[in-house]
Amino acid sequence: MGSSKITTYSAEEIRLANLAKALAHPARIAILKLLLQKQSCVCGDLVDDLPLAQSTVSQHLKELKAAGLIQGEIEGTKVCYCIDPQVWQEARGLLTAFLQPTETPSNTCC
Repeated sequence: MGSSKITTYSAEEIRLANLAKALAHPARIAILKLLLQKQSCVCGDLVDDLPLAQSTVSQHLKELKAAGLIQGEIEGTKVCYCIDPQVWQEARGLLTAFLQPTETPSNTCC
C-alpha cells in the first residue's frame, strides 16, 4: 500500500501544488490580472470584462477562492472579489523559491 500525500510531501509542496492548480487555467489568470489591475474589490462586472459566461466565471472564481488567492464579500445581491494580499505574497514566495533553485541545472539532459 502506498503512502499518503501527507507523509510523502511537505506542507510547502502540497500548498504550492494547490496554488499551481488554481493558476492552471487561462481564464483564472485573466481574472487575477483583472483584479490586480483594478487594485480594489470588483462587484459583478467581471463578466463584462471577460469573454466568458456568468456560470463559467463563477466556477473559476470558486476555484480561486478555494485556493485562497481571492476573497469574496457579499454586498447586497452581489459578491465583491479582490486579491487576498497575504495569500498572494505566500504564492509569490513559494513560486519564486521553486523557480529559483539553489543549484543551476546542467545542460547534460537528453
